[in-house]
Amino acid sequence: MDVYDDEGALHRLVRVQAKDAKAIHQAATTGDLSLVDKLLITPEDDEFLQQQTRVALRHCGVIDPESIDDYLAHDGYQAIAKILSDGMSQEDVIQQIDIAGLRGRGGAGFSTAFKWRAARDAKGDRKYLICNADEGDPGAFMDRAVIEGDPHSLIEGMLIGAYSIGASEAIVYVRAEYPLAIVRLTKAIEDATARGYLGEHICGSDFSCTLRIKAGAGAFVCGEETALIESLEGKRGMPRLKPPFPAQAGYWLKPSNINNVETYANVAWIINHGGEAFAAMGTKDSKGTKVFALSGKIARGGLVEVPMGTTLRQVIFNIGGGIRDGKEFKAVQLGGPSGGCVPASKLDTVIDYNELAATGAIMGSGGMVVMDETTCMVSMARFFLDFTAKESCGKCVHCRLGTKRMLEILDRLVQGQGADGDIQKLEELCYAIKDGALCGLGQTAPNPVLTTIRYFRDELEAHITDKRCPAGECRELITYTIDEDACRGCTACARQCPVQAISGAPKQPHRIDPAACIKCGNCKTACRFNAVLVS
Repeated sequence: MDVYDDEGALHRLVRVQAKDAKAIHQAATTGDLSLVDKLLITPEDDEFLQQQTRVALRHCGVIDPESIDDYLAHDGYQAIAKILSDGMSQEDVIQQIDIAGLRGRGGAGFSTAFKWRAARDAKGDRKYLICNADEGDPGAFMDRAVIEGDPHSLIEGMLIGAYSIGASEAIVYVRAEYPLAIVRLTKAIEDATARGYLGEHICGSDFSCTLRIKAGAGAFVCGEETALIESLEGKRGMPRLKPPFPAQAGYWLKPSNINNVETYANVAWIINHGGEAFAAMGTKDSKGTKVFALSGKIARGGLVEVPMGTTLRQVIFNIGGGIRDGKEFKAVQLGGPSGGCVPASKLDTVIDYNELAATGAIMGSGGMVVMDETTCMVSMARFFLDFTAKESCGKCVHCRLGTKRMLEILDRLVQGQGADGDIQKLEELCYAIKDGALCGLGQTAPNPVLTTIRYFRDELEAHITDKRCPAGECRELITYTIDEDACRGCTACARQCPVQAISGAPKQPHRIDPAACIKCGNCKTACRFNAVLVS
């Protein structure tokens, strides 16, 4: 939260909670900023921001998202005005996107210029431009932040895309679980229409385009473009066979182009600064910047935007501040349920579509979940597979049944019921699903399991052979005991035990009855002397 005093000086507040509202109000009205000293940004927080390069997020936290005048004061709508006033052709615009090397930020990383040209060249009396804002990955909130913090940049990027392919109607498909995003985007559309940036004869030109919102029901599979189109048409969100591709037969079987929010958020910047400026950031095959939602066992989480070519180590340890509570880094999950776990040995991998794919992970939409030594990789693989199994639309057998068979095996492993041959069965199922699934959901669902087998096979084997969870996370495979030498008999653990499984006199060593223990972990949390052991 930014607070400006009467002289216009900026005072940035961080980690603001609802309970701080009263103090912030008093500080803002009285001018006494000492009331919010504990919230003022620290050098460490400032370092978190200074190490980033913001393009897609350039206005987020800087402008008032509900003020079109504020957006206009920050070069807003200059890109579309430049295109229309300078008489740039469709190919001129697409050429700049091509020079920039902009690839789709929604997961597949497909060339944006290629998709726009395909839609432009397709024959059709009506064309549609669609924004995929159905952000379904657990822990991902990049698109939400752009819509809530800078909705006009999305609108302007979509206008440029619509002009380039010859579309007169644009649609934002956003999940209904983003109510604030919908409210702010609705107001932005109304304001842009009132100012002549949407509707008929935009900026006095022959170009006309309307934009509307479709609130989706939140199905993960609707992140796949053909399933999204089915949902837009009022049908159940299930993928179509391809070809034909959306560029030839998309929404209502008309030529259509689909990109996600972050992709469109880069477009106006590229037109204003030139494709070369965007291409100057990044690597040979991956240009510009990428936004990540940094979460998990990280010291400083949040949205991070960095140039392509930055290493995972730089993001996690330099920007994110490393692992919480002094724990050891173990892995990072990239790409959400469709991605994979990258181990500590691969921390110097650069953020590049091809380099990340070589590790078995994917760039995805930008989820980056950090795990430490206390994370069970088998349990983590099971978590993501449980998500994709539930979100499968059920259209193809490989995804509908294959993910459930894999989940059954992982369920047995975390419960201590694994058997010889389970790892081989998992691998067989993974490749069968990848080869046979109809859409990207099924084709990528095995990735978390495959990378766990590739990098953490020893943990899988420990669950199967030794009936042991090395991370001490799987309840059925762990035992709680008390170190008598470390125990001070403070009784804190006994007071927190919900089933009275801990006995012992005050100031005397305590013990845990393994038959009564439900392994809730309350005792370990309560103990101040690290006397409760998990094995």
